[in-house]
Amino acid sequence: MSHPLDLSANAIADGIRSSTFSAETVVGESIRRARAVSATLNAFAVIREEQALEAARLADRAVARGEATGPLHGVPFAAKDLTPTAGDLTTLGSWTKGDWVPTETALCVRRLQAAGAILIGKTTTPEFAFSSFTNSPRWGSTRNPWNPDRTSGGSSGGAGVAVATGVVPFAEGTDMGGSVRIPAAFCGVVGLKPSLGRIPMTILPSVFDNISHFGPLARSVGDAIAFMEATTGGSDEDISSLPIGFDSAAARSGGLQGKRFALSLDLGYYQIQPQVEAVIRRAVTEMRRDGAIVDEVPMNWTRAVNDEWFDLWCVFMSAFFGGELTTHRHHMDPSVVSMIERGLAMNATAYKRVELLRTSMWRDMARLFERYDALLCPTCAITAPPVSETDDDYIATLPDGRFNGLDLTCPFNMLPQLPALSLPAGFAADGLPVGLQIVGRRFADEEVLSMAAAVEARLGITGLRVDRFAAATA
Repeated sequence: MSHPLDLSANAIADGIRSSTFSAETVVGESIRRARAVSATLNAFAVIREEQALEAARLADRAVARGEATGPLHGVPFAAKDLTPTAGDLTTLGSWTKGDWVPTETALCVRRLQAAGAILIGKTTTPEFAFSSFTNSPRWGSTRNPWNPDRTSGGSSGGAGVAVATGVVPFAEGTDMGGSVRIPAAFCGVVGLKPSLGRIPMTILPSVFDNISHFGPLARSVGDAIAFMEATTGGSDEDISSLPIGFDSAAARSGGLQGKRFALSLDLGYYQIQPQVEAVIRRAVTEMRRDGAIVDEVPMNWTRAVNDEWFDLWCVFMSAFFGGELTTHRHHMDPSVVSMIERGLAMNATAYKRVELLRTSMWRDMARLFERYDALLCPTCAITAPPVSETDDDYIATLPDGRFNGLDLTCPFNMLPQLPALSLPAGFAADGLPVGLQIVGRRFADEEVLSMAAAVEARLGITGLRVDRFAAATA
């Protein structure tokens, strides 16, 4: 350990409560790292130095007075620029919001703060979180900490960088089509799309949307569990939220012995980079050595999954942001404009028929879960691509009929009740991290976290950090 900030979230809180070190020391180091990382990789839209340090001093005074403290007392974290936080510039990566400063904080962030965590900054996102590349008209490109010529992924790209470089043990992200899991895979951290409703989704105009999730990006599975412990549970702020708590003991227990996994490297249609496949197969070999049963199974899905998810995404964008075109088209991302226009032209009957594909996909997964505890597949088909590329570079059908897609995440936003976690599985031949995606039974978030923790322990890949950025602040 080079600094208390490099401990797990729970260990940081324990150290602050015992006065082994101070919250001000931890948060001060977090701010220093945030500034160094953002200068190089452009991970933050806002760094809350004054507010965070004052909160840290208050946390230390509470300890000195012997007051009750929360489970995350003094732990620094970051929130996404998509997510409103009172008193902070919140832009959604867009010029359309002007210099909006919300007066209310989203419930997910409020729950973290109620547990004692301290918000140190707002991380970058593409405009309205639309892309797998974090590149916005407002803030520019966010770069990958392992290779700055590559993308951090999106749309929670700044969050992935903040975690991977040791700025925070976990960060809040949102996932509508892989926006937590893609940057987690590209940056080498843990990323979880919880089951729909486990964390109330309160930041959209509609509380009936069913592809959108809050979720953690974290250094380790343990830190993702700490995030979930603080944020899950029903609320009348979101009618779709589930009135169930989080079973910490179940999430933190268990192993791989006797667990049954289905493995699909391509979901039936993706073109997978050989270097990605090699890392996934090595991870599976280690799982088998630890007692897991892993069977490679055929999947008969096609790129229609991605195409019809994209139709849903375009309608989402047109419904919630289409009104911005009248006055702000000239300084919006052209891809966002194109998506909004596609959504506005969408036939309502065709939109409803997407449910037929989703139903077929669920029946496939329900049959799979009759025999297996979870599905394994790569999180992304490739390692992090060049920062200059866009989503449009990954929509082709190749001559052999394979889909040249970027990620294997959006299929599981089509099945939002299934938790899906990206776990660092190792490094590819090009030196970039690869994520293993674990997809569990509906609402079985604790089981997925438990299995992921066991795989993490077997692989010995915990708390990856790009040391050169943290060292720059020492």
